[in-house]
Amino acid sequence: MDEVLKVANSMGAWLTAAPIVIIALVQVLLYYRQIYHAADAVNLTREQLSQAFRTGMVTSIGPVVAIFIIMVGLMSVIGAPMAWMRLAVIGAAPTELTAATLGADAMGVKFGGEGYTLQVMAVSWWTMAINGVGWLLLVGLFAHKLEDVREKVGGGDTKWLGILSTAAMIGVFGYLNSRNLTAVSGPLVAAVTGAVSMVLLLQVAKKMPQIKEYTLGIAMLIGMFAAMFY
Repeated sequence: MDEVLKVANSMGAWLTAAPIVIIALVQVLLYYRQIYHAADAVNLTREQLSQAFRTGMVTSIGPVVAIFIIMVGLMSVIGAPMAWMRLAVIGAAPTELTAATLGADAMGVKFGGEGYTLQVMAVSWWTMAINGVGWLLLVGLFAHKLEDVREKVGGGDTKWLGILSTAAMIGVFGYLNSRNLTAVSGPLVAAVTGAVSMVLLLQVAKKMPQIKEYTLGIAMLIGMFAAMFY
């Protein structure tokens, strides 16, 4: 395993991973610039943009903590460069961990266990890469068509489009959260506690509007801590 980590954390691995991460950072800056252009087009003020950015930063705390924990586990097996690169591109830590584990399983070896050689690590790397190809192809080929589809479904009615978009987000998050509600466990405690906390925090926010943008992030943290003590 020491030989595996020596190669996984070598300068060559860092140089291989760095360009992908740099591209992701450039995309972030381009999106950031485009946001300001779009804001001017729809008459959003700089204060509103700053509030939106703060809300996004606070809301991301919960997911980032979970991703960081899994990333540390990945780093200890496949090396820091590959873990850094995969999560910079995809960001779905459980998916990346599953892909790396499936790669090891395909070679008849436990992920990070005895017999996890350089060849097995290479299979884990390839499995993670192939796992992300479908997402990238889908975005590249069809993302630019989604707005046209949304316009056709909404019929040009801005109110209906707003309802449609909100319903879609509720459906997606409901589906993702449904797996936590099948048995009494830590995830169920986190989901229920977070939901109750969110309702209560929204009531508090009516009297204290300054905390409204932080309510989701706080509710997520409360849910996480409740699950830890379950």
